[in-house]
Amino acid sequence: MSRSSYDRTLTIFSPEGRLYQVEYAFKAISGSGHTSLAIRGKECSVIVTQKKVPDKLLDPSSVTHIFQITPSIGCVMTGRTADARSQVQRAQSEASQFRYKYGYDITPDLLAKRIANINQVYTQRAAMRPLGISMIIIGHDPSLGPQIFKLDPAGYYVGFHATASGQKQQEATNLLEKSFKKGWKFEEELKGREEVVELALNTLGTVLGTDLKKGEVEVGVCEKVQTKTQKENGVEGRVAFRKLTEEEIDEHLQRMGEKD
Repeated sequence: MSRSSYDRTLTIFSPEGRLYQVEYAFKAISGSGHTSLAIRGKECSVIVTQKKVPDKLLDPSSVTHIFQITPSIGCVMTGRTADARSQVQRAQSEASQFRYKYGYDITPDLLAKRIANINQVYTQRAAMRPLGISMIIIGHDPSLGPQIFKLDPAGYYVGFHATASGQKQQEATNLLEKSFKKGWKFEEELKGREEVVELALNTLGTVLGTDLKKGEVEVGVCEKVQTKTQKENGVEGRVAFRKLTEEEIDEHLQRMGEKD
């Protein structure tokens, strides 16, 4: 039988033990045309991705790859936009049900495990297809601190110090691995939000081989937020996820330019 005979259905293995339909889902991610990455620091986690507006008539504020799942958990989706929005809605629903059932917010690792289990079921049944997206979740665990989890269409998930996905995934991963192999520990060296954000922006710019502009990139940050009153009273702040505004991104890019 030819290869085409094995990729007509999702549930049939080829003689080499491959599921071609699942591999096609991975190709959909790398062929998406944009790159995303995430880095974990000592006090926060950051996600950065390209922002491409395909048509001048589109409202740029409606085009995004970064989403908020809970007040303290965010994600960046790389791949097919329709699949991404569908999975984000499912993740929001799962987090909401967990909160209602147990009385406290879901942790990043439990959310990653739940969504990965759903993805894995999509590789078993012919009535559905794997989603052509990669999901990177960032959050904060009360006992472990900042967290990053990456999920793929096959249902595999794992935690990272730093990771990337999309068109230039391998180049970005190689760049991050070089820093890590030199003994540069992200959680020890990157103590403030500014350092983590600027390393992520610098890595993305280096991989793309271009100077980033504020309207061409999105940044999401998960960190502890503490009000002035809480600081004065010694009260610990709450964890929150938010997207940086274009003005904040521009400030980081200008600061990076001054350093160079």
